[in-house]
Amino acid sequence: MKIPLKNPKPDIKNFVDVIFRRKIPEKPPLIELHIDKEVVRDIVENILNRKWVEPIPDDTRSQEAYLQNYVECCYRLGYDCIRLTGDFRFNSGLHFDSQVRKVEDTATLTRGHRKWAEEGKGAISNWEDFEKYPWPSINDVDLWPLEFISKILPEGMGILACPSPGVFEIGLNNVFGYENLSFLLYDNPELVKAVFDKSGQLIYDYYKSILGFEKIAGIFQGEDMGFNTGTLIAPKFLKEYILPWHKKIAQLAHDYHIPYLFHSCGNLESIMEDLIDYVKIDAKHSFEDAIMPVTEFKAKYGHRITVLGGVDVDKLCRLEEKELREYIRMILDKCSLGGGYLFGSGNSIANYIPLKNFLIMLDEGLNYC
Repeated sequence: MKIPLKNPKPDIKNFVDVIFRRKIPEKPPLIELHIDKEVVRDIVENILNRKWVEPIPDDTRSQEAYLQNYVECCYRLGYDCIRLTGDFRFNSGLHFDSQVRKVEDTATLTRGHRKWAEEGKGAISNWEDFEKYPWPSINDVDLWPLEFISKILPEGMGILACPSPGVFEIGLNNVFGYENLSFLLYDNPELVKAVFDKSGQLIYDYYKSILGFEKIAGIFQGEDMGFNTGTLIAPKFLKEYILPWHKKIAQLAHDYHIPYLFHSCGNLESIMEDLIDYVKIDAKHSFEDAIMPVTEFKAKYGHRITVLGGVDVDKLCRLEEKELREYIRMILDKCSLGGGYLFGSGNSIANYIPLKNFLIMLDEGLNYC
């Protein structure tokens, strides 16, 4: 089997059945949280031999061409679905203003600069800031990208929806800043709750407005809550302010008979039981070997929820082909047992991952037997 595939056969029903643990597949379906635009462009131009088009605001043709390339890339690489996020190029999701810092992007497929959230003091520190903050509105969300992709998706493909960062990420990265949030949790917990509730309601309302679309096969919500040894704030605060919103969104997904896929970086051992039994996530994503290898997570939790991805990004960047293939086969052998597993990277396909190694990973997954 060569990549790109000449005759892909996406099967979103099989994809969902595996997540819901209704069947054990012959080989695990593929899944990715995200593939950087620079990687997609390289594949589109140099492997698929298509013309790359940058989307231009208010230019429907360029936006259509961009989305067509994105869909074609996922289709030809063997994915059953695409994850549609709140892309800033289209105003297709919820956008929360934030303060960021920028540095040069030194990746081979550079985007010019990289950015990270302001960790000190963000936009909101008091009730006056809360009232002045430019909160997004559901009425401003443009559903055109969702409608367009729904029309052009190849037969058998579906959409995983995600309008924005998660409730906690919005508060931490976009609104408060890490240091500021840490103080406010004790100095002004009412303000913290108001921000998280405002964000959670907006995300919930977005999902409620789109889940009638036929092509939506699931929700794949990102919500980074941890680092290498624990959660970013005390578990009691996550349980009080954040997890109730994920429970509501998970229930909404289940009301529409679709799965709730949950992504979070970091060590979440202190709240994993809550995510499974209280929130009722259907699948967990993001794994680092330095925290807990996906094989260990599968052995511990794989009888209760589905496990997504797990090829450590550091190894995906650094290993030579022989060692990389052996490492990937080990993951496939251990995680495929008993079903409840979808195959992909431990996080996402960033623009600093060698394209050759990404294609090696796909080759092993598509040819696994």
